[in-house]
Amino acid sequence: MIAKSIFAGTAIIVSLSAGPALAGVCLGKSMSLEETIDAINATPGCDRAMQLFEACEYGTSGDIHLGAAVEKKCEADFLERLKAQQKLTYQREMRACDRKYQNESGTMYRSFTAFCRAEVAQRYARQAMKGAR
Repeated sequence: MIAKSIFAGTAIIVSLSAGPALAGVCLGKSMSLEETIDAINATPGCDRAMQLFEACEYGTSGDIHLGAAVEKKCEADFLERLKAQQKLTYQREMRACDRKYQNESGTMYRSFTAFCRAEVAQRYARQAMKGAR
């Protein structure tokens, strides 16, 4: 009985000491969430940022931050050039991603949402690049 209590107490302490910091193996090395976001921000262009997101994904709610970095990188290629109606359409597509899994529980669905949003931004960036040629 005492051994079970000690074991349970130790398990709680270990789980609490793990903290909220996310880390994972990305590009062959261990990287924190912040380091991965910095790497995405440093990539040249939207497609490369998306490739890095795919390579470094957590499959959990941590992907929200990585996806947001990809969105920002991709939006730099097109957002300012969109006309008012196009911006509304873009925002509507992003909200559709937000609604798609809103009634699902589990952190993997937050990851799915992040990927959906990043893919929409990537598609718009690619269209803008084609139009610029």
